[in-house]
Amino acid sequence: MFAQERQAEIAELVSASRRVSGADLSRRFDVTMETVRRDLAALEAAGRLRRVHGGAVSLDRPASVEAAIAGREAPKSPAKRRIAAAAVRLLEDEGAVTVVLDAGTTVEAVADELANWRSDDSEQPLQVLTHALHVAGRLADHPDIELDMVGGAVRKLTWAAAGARTAGHYSDHRVDLAILGCSGVSEGFGFSTPHAPEAAVKAAIAGAARRVVVVCDAEKHGHETFSRYAHLSEIDVMITDAEPPSGLARALERAGVEVVIA
Repeated sequence: MFAQERQAEIAELVSASRRVSGADLSRRFDVTMETVRRDLAALEAAGRLRRVHGGAVSLDRPASVEAAIAGREAPKSPAKRRIAAAAVRLLEDEGAVTVVLDAGTTVEAVADELANWRSDDSEQPLQVLTHALHVAGRLADHPDIELDMVGGAVRKLTWAAAGARTAGHYSDHRVDLAILGCSGVSEGFGFSTPHAPEAAVKAAIAGAARRVVVVCDAEKHGHETFSRYAHLSEIDVMITDAEPPSGLARALERAGVEVVIA
């Protein structure tokens, strides 16, 4: 594993669990403690975490507080909630009947919003496909949603299936709309995520959908992570919470991406 990919996964782990230990990281990535210390120092310098004795914590959580299950049940930020509400409005405006929901905290916010949504047509439920356990758990008992759970090897970090089996399932389907998350979007690299097997799943989802929507908060603007899953031109709509930087905004416009500011 390259240092960039490892550091991206460490940052993702800290964001999800709020605290990590150096010893656990050393075992997880099969690297020395010195390598872990260098990775944590680089991530702290980049403003991604704060080093503490024995490991690191997220910047938005005191070092003394232990995290609950993967930190996923924490309230979503106002920005993510606005993005989620805009995504559900778009889903309704599109008249989508079949939808794929990706993994990730912003897509989970979309699932939270859908949990309170009700269909105007009792004869036509919304069919949702997902490979994310958190998303499935929010929608499994929804009266107006038929849930199709896509299988595969589940990553402990994200609680989502990833890899060739999951990607292959999506490749065999055609859906009206896909709602994808991302870890970075840039003018030169497109939409990306740190984990290559997850990128393969996202790419397969994009290929299966007639319309592809990315939900992406402003913190991801201008960032590039390890694995690209889509060029800008392969995405139809990007919903975000702030205007992208000028260079990225021009590139999105040239690529024909509709940018929705929530």
